[in-house]
Amino acid sequence: MRTSSQFVLILFLLIFNSNSYLNASSINTIHAIKETPQVKMDGNADDPAIWINTADIKNSIVFGTDKYNGIYSYDLDGNILGFSKSGSMNNIDLRSIDNKTYVFATDTSNNTINLWVYEDIDLDIASKEGKFSLREKPDFSGDTNFLAYGACAGISQANELIVFVTEAKGSGVQLWIFNDRKLNLLRTFNNSDAYESEGCVFDDENNLLFISEENKKGVLRSYELTTTLTLDDEFIIDDRNGYIVGDPEGLAILKQQNNKGYLIASSQGNSTFNIYERNRPHKYINSFKIGGSKYTDQVSDTDGIEIVNLYLNADFPDGMMVVQDGKNTGEKTIPKENFKFISLTDIKNLLP
Repeated sequence: MRTSSQFVLILFLLIFNSNSYLNASSINTIHAIKETPQVKMDGNADDPAIWINTADIKNSIVFGTDKYNGIYSYDLDGNILGFSKSGSMNNIDLRSIDNKTYVFATDTSNNTINLWVYEDIDLDIASKEGKFSLREKPDFSGDTNFLAYGACAGISQANELIVFVTEAKGSGVQLWIFNDRKLNLLRTFNNSDAYESEGCVFDDENNLLFISEENKKGVLRSYELTTTLTLDDEFIIDDRNGYIVGDPEGLAILKQQNNKGYLIASSQGNSTFNIYERNRPHKYINSFKIGGSKYTDQVSDTDGIEIVNLYLNADFPDGMMVVQDGKNTGEKTIPKENFKFISLTDIKNLLP
């Protein structure tokens, strides 16, 4: 005979399972329309970044890291433009200022933050020729003195070029600045009580740093960057008690006018992507997954992501989202990671 407490427990489990089923079944599904070749068997695709060619936008370049070997360059159809044998590049990000583009990447073998500097006109010429790869040796490099992991670039309120570096197996977050043709470490912060910070993205217009914490807790946070370049006012956006399953990984901002828009985060444990309001209190909007189609296979176990919200070409009239696919199950050979390209039109249709 069951006790009253056992009946309460059974009722709770029925309600919990019912809600879980409704949540899972209500997740929207969109599809990628382009993809890159998978990385080689000794590689591991991880993180993308997008360079916007303001001179000829259809010849923009997508960068993607192979965290054991280097950095790929792709066109907007996913074709390889080139490969830089630059080493164990984990995360990549970039900013363009005054007709120059600054590409940052973390080197997990040497524990450095690396920087390449290019004139935009040179990138434009190379992209039109269909052949470009970053130089194997960066123009500038700085020792992190901890296990370098994630990286996200930004422009401060004083128009300074900055980059944040997160620590593998630790809560450390470094802030570097590029000035006087040098990479200088300004200060090191702690991402609260995080065990391991990974993905990050900086919101230049709102001066917010977003950081995803993997492994033990799975917390997604934002911090304000003050005018004196210190991190302040920690804000917990979500965790595994909310809409995150497993690790929150890649982060990207879908920018809209008047500093509004959305933060999109990879929820790696259930291969979905969560949408939150860009501004505080970062309200959760909904989630989506990237299913298989006649163009590409489904996306799962995603690490890095990136978003551009502007016209690129007929395939991406509203912009594009690039995501790392951790499985790439559509390959006839042994599947390895690659990058999928999604039309931002499909994501905008999910927004309020």
